[in-house]
Amino acid sequence: MPYRKPWIRWGVAGLALTLAASASAQSSLRDEALDAQRTQAELQERIDNADEAVREQLRELRQAREETRRLRAYNEELAPVVERQAATLEERRSGVESLAETREALPGMMREMVERLRAWVEHDMPFLRDERLARVASLESTLSAADLSSAEKLERVLAAWRAELDYGRELDAWRGELPGDTPREVNFLRIGRIGWYYLTPDGHQGGVWKAEAGEWQSLDESALAEIRKGLRIVREQRAPAMLDLPVSQPVEDAS
Repeated sequence: MPYRKPWIRWGVAGLALTLAASASAQSSLRDEALDAQRTQAELQERIDNADEAVREQLRELRQAREETRRLRAYNEELAPVVERQAATLEERRSGVESLAETREALPGMMREMVERLRAWVEHDMPFLRDERLARVASLESTLSAADLSSAEKLERVLAAWRAELDYGRELDAWRGELPGDTPREVNFLRIGRIGWYYLTPDGHQGGVWKAEAGEWQSLDESALAEIRKGLRIVREQRAPAMLDLPVSQPVEDAS
């Protein structure tokens, strides 16, 4: 066997150990580098994910702000509408309450209106007296009728009042009986509520009702001519014209 020097063996062994140590170190460095890369990649991924989450939150925040702005604008537009609707509802509520109160008070109010109408007719000039009192009596029966609604009763009461008020604006003529010791048929002429006259069929006698005295007062020929003129106007036998006649009562009392 050839002889080898001991130092050569040790050198080879040391070199082998050195190479092995170097390889191990390099492997360790590679592992650490890979770990570092993985860690860096994970960190970057977390950063990217965090950035995306932040961006998503920012988008949601912007959307929320835009929605809030739209809602605020809508509320500002809607507020006047809501206020008007609330006012309308309040008016209707008040109207319903007022209507209920009116319905409760209506029967008494109608009775009072009929009583006042009767008093008016009884104290007014007695033209068409029987006809007018019959209308009032019919109203009094109407108020007790169970088959009529309150609205129908009220309409009849108002119609009677309108008829009475119309007497004050009418020029009217009719044939009727003149009361007296010897009742007789005459022609009546009425000018609103300020003048009520009669003329006999032959045209020779006539008079004016004097409300203060409560009786007829005879008229002279010139006044009788005016009554004849008035009768022809009412009958549309001549054009309207001024009439010069004494009044039955002062104008202020005839309204």
